[in-house]
Parts: sequence; structure tokens; C-alpha cells
Amino acid sequence: MKAADARALTADQLKEELAKLKKEQFNLRFQKATGQLEKSSRVQEVRRDIARVKTIARQKAAEAKA
Repeated sequence: MKAADARALTADQLKEELAKLKKEQFNLRFQKATGQLEKSSRVQEVRRDIARVKTIARQKAAEAKA
């Protein structure tokens, strides 16, 4: 997910996206533990996407507060 895409989302949509990414991260960790992970780079991509969504959500909350 690009930062521009995430900025276009509302706060509720960001929460939903974060939940989806966390679920995917869990599934990827489970696949890695069982040796079924095919694309290991996806773990890092998801981790960065989670950080990106959290950052943008925090920025939107600060803007709304100000």
C-alpha cells in the first residue's frame, strides 16, 4: 500500500486496513513456522504497511485534534 492510498482513507477504513494487515502478518508468521512460506519478502512488506497505516492514522488524529 502506498502512503498516498492510505491518506485517502478515512479513520474507520484505516482501522479496518490495520486489522486486515495484522491478520495477514499472523498468517505469514504461521506459514513461516510451518515451512510453507513461499514469498518471504511479503513479511517485511506487511510490517512496513502496518507502520505506514499506524503513522497516517496518528497524523489524522493529531490533525483532527488541532
